[in-house]
Amino acid sequence: MVNRLMDVLLTVPPWLALVAVFLFPALEASVFVGVVVPGEIAIVLGGVLAHEQRLPLAAVLGAAAAGAVLGDTVGYAVGARHGSALLARIPDRLLPPRHVDRGTGLIRRLGGRAVFAGRWTASLRALIPGLSGLSSVPYRTFAVWNLVGGTTWAVAFVLLGYLAGAQYRRFEGYANTIGLAALGLVVALAVGRWLVGRRRRAARATGERGATEDGGVTEAVERS
Repeated sequence: MVNRLMDVLLTVPPWLALVAVFLFPALEASVFVGVVVPGEIAIVLGGVLAHEQRLPLAAVLGAAAAGAVLGDTVGYAVGARHGSALLARIPDRLLPPRHVDRGTGLIRRLGGRAVFAGRWTASLRALIPGLSGLSSVPYRTFAVWNLVGGTTWAVAFVLLGYLAGAQYRRFEGYANTIGLAALGLVVALAVGRWLVGRRRRAARATGERGATEDGGVTEAVERS
């Protein structure tokens, strides 16, 4: 199915391919299309078409980023209103419960940053916006991370297709691996930042206790 879709997108008129570059990431989270077909396929092929000078690179970048950000925004709104009902209706063979648990756990650990982290894997990208709305992540927080994540993801995969050119089929198989590596890096950075913050808070608390004890000793000496 994926290979057939790739062949079709490369043979349709350029304007229609540009529409697909916008629609696939837009529909990915808003109606859970990403559960079946990853949106980065159209993004990568848009980059290939730009490499072949059939589409302007700037137009592909703009369409991909706009589709990603808008689609996730709709997904957030749908999740906030109908998230539980929709998840219950999607068959387990299309949406394994472990993916839902994984997305919920990521939001629990990272909060709004999960919107950025989830953008880089196909299964989480289709779920995180809706789960964010369902989990009552503040919209302002969601919007900031959605803009950053959607834009950087779109640029990365468009440029992947653009640089791959005619060799795009070789790189297509690595797309999800690249996303998983990016997700791992984001999580590692978040955990590292949390550990550094924890150590700093512990050191600050120790220093304050030491200062209090020194002050108490000095006061006792002065009284004696």
